[in-house]
Amino acid sequence: MRLIGKSGARSSAAAEADTDAWAESAERTANHPGALPAQRTSGLSERPPTQGYGPDSLVHVSTRQFAAAVGAYGEQSGGEPGAGAAIDPAGLDSTSFETALAARESAALEARHRQAADGGDPDAACRLGTLLLRRGELEDAEPYLRAAAAAGVRAAANNLGVLLHQQGHRAEAGQWWRQAAVAGSAPAAHALGLQLRDQGEEEAAEYWLHYAADHGHPLGAYALGDLMEHRRDVRAERWFKVSADAGHREASYRLARMREAAGDKETAETWYRTAAARSHARAALRLGVLLEERARADRSLLDEAARWYRQAAQNGEPRAACALGFLLRDSGDLAAAAEWWQEAAEAGDGNAANALGALHASRGEAAAAERWYRAALDAGDQNGAFNLGLLCAGTGREQQAEQWYRRAAYAGHREACNALAVVLLQRGDESGAQPWFSKAAEAGSVDGAFNLGVLHAGRGEQQQAQEWYARAAAEGHGEAALQLAVVQEQRGNLGGALERYRQAAAGGSAEGAFRLASLLDRRGDADAEAEHWYALAADAGHRRAQVRMGVRAAERGALEIAESWYRRAAEAGSRSAAFNLGLLLARQDSEAEAMLWYTRAADAGHGRAALRLALLALRRGEPMQAENWCRRAIDSGPAEVAERAGRLLGALNAELSA
Repeated sequence: MRLIGKSGARSSAAAEADTDAWAESAERTANHPGALPAQRTSGLSERPPTQGYGPDSLVHVSTRQFAAAVGAYGEQSGGEPGAGAAIDPAGLDSTSFETALAARESAALEARHRQAADGGDPDAACRLGTLLLRRGELEDAEPYLRAAAAAGVRAAANNLGVLLHQQGHRAEAGQWWRQAAVAGSAPAAHALGLQLRDQGEEEAAEYWLHYAADHGHPLGAYALGDLMEHRRDVRAERWFKVSADAGHREASYRLARMREAAGDKETAETWYRTAAARSHARAALRLGVLLEERARADRSLLDEAARWYRQAAQNGEPRAACALGFLLRDSGDLAAAAEWWQEAAEAGDGNAANALGALHASRGEAAAAERWYRAALDAGDQNGAFNLGLLCAGTGREQQAEQWYRRAAYAGHREACNALAVVLLQRGDESGAQPWFSKAAEAGSVDGAFNLGVLHAGRGEQQQAQEWYARAAAEGHGEAALQLAVVQEQRGNLGGALERYRQAAAGGSAEGAFRLASLLDRRGDADAEAEHWYALAADAGHRRAQVRMGVRAAERGALEIAESWYRRAAEAGSRSAAFNLGLLLARQDSEAEAMLWYTRAADAGHGRAALRLALLALRRGEPMQAENWCRRAIDSGPAEVAERAGRLLGALNAELSA
């Protein structure tokens, strides 16, 4: 049966009218095993349809036959056409003609219903009252529906309940719904169930909603599922599926959410598709999210995810517009991403406002960034306050940064708690920093846990430090794993150290990768793996790893590769790399450039470079320069170099004094 009102779960105020009254028959009711004969106390009965009424009684004729048959129907005196004047097909396009014809047929049908109803036909009164109810003419509909309901027409009782509910007469509406429901009306049972639910009578509500659902009412099945889910009743899924199978899009969405929560993403995706195909915005959003997750293994799914995000955004879901923005950003289309973020932000999405703020901040547009961060905060997203703190800190406004961190921290933002603690610690307020580090760590901040470990380590509280490092390392914090690895290596537990170094390297610690490679290198049985970790650390800018890559390349005769690694490290400030580069260039007869790199290394405190410069000065016949470099070498060390430089300096002094 078609029902008046909006589809989907609503309060009983949206109960829907049983408008196809003539389609209900005593035979149909008898075929439903769930009917309630023991409760038929209202006197309502099923009435056979009166001949001559209803859609099956209409004679279908062509448009020209109809126009000829009605002739001057509705003409007014004086030749002026009235509202019901005959239609001239030649004067209208096909669409206008069909619209006008439908209006004429409807008017004629209404006139016949009214004539029969005024003559005492309760079925006609029901149909007329329902038609007027659909049009919102409640006062005109009420007497016809009352007359039909009093005569025992079940659909009229249901629709009268709808009318009275719309007028605010809820108690009387419930009475009529109950009578119609007892007589076997599934729509009335649904409406009564919703009303009882809203009144807190959940057991009675469940009974009537169950009755509606058992009799094929999809809204009844949905409402029953909704009630059961509220009670955490596992049967809710069954009724959502019944409703979803009947085409209820909200039920499809709710069923998908339940399957996703249960870890059954494949079935969830199917039901999200079903709901999204019926323009359910949140279902399209969730479908996009699932597809984006799957796109990690199959990049072709990103286009489909974008389509669903776009559909959801166009149907008014700002979170989908925000997600589409991130998808476009990741594909390199920042301009389009900014447009979707702005649309979402203007609709009140704080995440999108933060994304816009970050975009402007990355461009150096601090004023625009601050405006969007404030918009995010106004939307209730505390990331806005945290980001304002970062923005102020980046522009030297430390006091304002602390205020924003504090605001976000008191609102429970864990990274703001950590940032505030760092500010306090840098200011020397260790006692003030510790509670905020603790709050951040307890709330799940990995950086907070690591920093709390650093704080305890600085106090010599190694056990507490190790506990917090372990907690941070368990969440993938590379530097925390590195600290644990160093302790294991110091204790001689090389197996444990290797495991922790691997964890550190996997967590992005270049130092962890370098130490792992060094340990493998010393062990001597995993050269290829050591090379891998050296390369990984070197590519991340680790200077000692770059030097090791240069040394290994030089050992196998790949001098160009060695020179490249030495240059990268030397230009980044590595004195060892500068010295090695000088040696390499000297072998290639580039003495002038080699001298430059020796000098840079010696100036940075490299003893061997200073000793090499002293020998070169002697070769050029510059004993004063040689003496100066010898003294630098003695000061820089190491002991072996200092001893050699000392002997050379003694020989120089003896020669100069001779």
